[in-house]
Amino acid sequence: MPDDTLRIDRSAKTLRTLALERMREAIMDFHFQPGERLVERPLCDQLGVSRSVVREVLRQLEAEGLVQMIPGHGPAVARPDLGRTDEIYELRALLEGIAARACALSATGEQLATLERALADLFAAWASGMPPAVMRATTKFYEALFEAADKRVAWEIVSGLNVRINQLRSMTIASAKRREAAIAEMNEIMDAIRARKPEEAEAAARRHVESAWQIARTALRPPA
Repeated sequence: MPDDTLRIDRSAKTLRTLALERMREAIMDFHFQPGERLVERPLCDQLGVSRSVVREVLRQLEAEGLVQMIPGHGPAVARPDLGRTDEIYELRALLEGIAARACALSATGEQLATLERALADLFAAWASGMPPAVMRATTKFYEALFEAADKRVAWEIVSGLNVRINQLRSMTIASAKRREAAIAEMNEIMDAIRARKPEEAEAAARRHVESAWQIARTALRPPA
């Protein structure tokens, strides 16, 4: 008789993945507000999944920094931490600047073409007005950038940093002030890379992150 103990339940895996994506997007679209409690039973009804799936999803979102456990109250949507994010944006500016410099110096024609396609997809996502789509397209662009720069370890670090501030990034993307400025900044980065100007590429990449952080600070600042 065959041993099924290691058999993968594909339908359950798909259901969990879909529920995770839906909850992640709901948090980043502010369907759930920062600090709002996430109660299992209503979530089961809203998502149409079992309590065990909801618990797995909440654990994953906690690992991503989108959910936090409140003693005595249970899971809630995480509130961005200004003190922590200062350092995260500082590190992102440094590493993305290094990658842009290296890309301008050594990217092949094929790699630049991949980067151009990723940038076009990013601009299309901005036009859609959907923060989760913008974040996915941004991730693909920077993955291509770090790959062309041969900075794979740096990309792993940046990916980990971004997980910690996904909600804050979504707040920044949703800002009416951000879209036009971000598009101009990304064009500056690509212009410098195309022109093989490493110093300018690094400076543009750093400015892009620093500009996003200024918008994020405004979003985090309590009302007067």
